[in-house]
Amino acid sequence: MAYYRTRTYIAADWDGDKDLVDVLHRWNDNDYWNLSFSDAHDLMQARDTSLPCSIKKSLSERMSASKTFLLIVGANTNTVTKGECRYCSEYFPYLGRCRHGYGVDNRSYIKYECEKAVRDGLNIIVVYNYADVHREKCPEVVRDRGNHINGYFKGPDGRCYWNYSGIKKLLDKY
Repeated sequence: MAYYRTRTYIAADWDGDKDLVDVLHRWNDNDYWNLSFSDAHDLMQARDTSLPCSIKKSLSERMSASKTFLLIVGANTNTVTKGECRYCSEYFPYLGRCRHGYGVDNRSYIKYECEKAVRDGLNIIVVYNYADVHREKCPEVVRDRGNHINGYFKGPDGRCYWNYSGIKKLLDKY
């Protein structure tokens, strides 16, 4: 499947940082906010019951249609293991092989996505699900690449507000 690179690919620890993913989608789906990006995940979906290798293949196809890689970094982004072959029921640990004969890839989905984004030369935006940028929580391969920004800030009233204008400015840049 060939696509022009026009999409924005969002990567995140969906268990821990779905709040910010949901906010981005709300901003994108609402004419008032006018964030306006074309989400690569709309192209196709892989079921959660799929093997990690087939999910990574689907992720790769979506990323191939993307020009911008937006990584949301939260508390567990750099330590999640979901997507590693060693946790797949089709992996034989004593042989170090896949029952289906596929190559073994012990990178998490997030690390796989980050490495592919760098390899493919995508525009990289890293949004931290914090009021500050915490590069130590970011996967090493993108830690010093692209644009890094806080996902929210504390207002003068002490309340937290999503950093809409900063995120929009970076997305509009690409």
